[in-house]
Amino acid sequence: QVQLVESGGGLVQAGGSLRLSCAASGRTFSSAVMGWFRQAPGKEREFVAAIAWTSGGTAYADSVKGRFTISRDNAKNTVYLQMNSLSADDTAVYYCAAGRIVTPASRTYDYWGQGTQVTVSS
Repeated sequence: QVQLVESGGGLVQAGGSLRLSCAASGRTFSSAVMGWFRQAPGKEREFVAAIAWTSGGTAYADSVKGRFTISRDNAKNTVYLQMNSLSADDTAVYYCAAGRIVTPASRTYDYWGQGTQVTVSS
């Protein structure tokens, strides 16, 4: 089992920034990849970004490229999502997930955090 705990969400004005953190514990070696997803009210959960623990290889959704950056601290088993130039469209519950390959497909992620709310006021 892998336990994931997100933090760093909150309320921010449009154009502002937030950094989300996801601390992983448990059998972290069983998951090669960490991802961020988000779900806005009335919408399906969507992929945001992913990173491989070992290589650092990343993937981003087109909607966040150039604004969001995913990074990891292997020593702390923690993944970050730096979000800049936020807009109201970024308002959602953000989830981190542990998976097997760097992919937008949520079905490849085996463990999920409880989510953290990000609200962007316009």
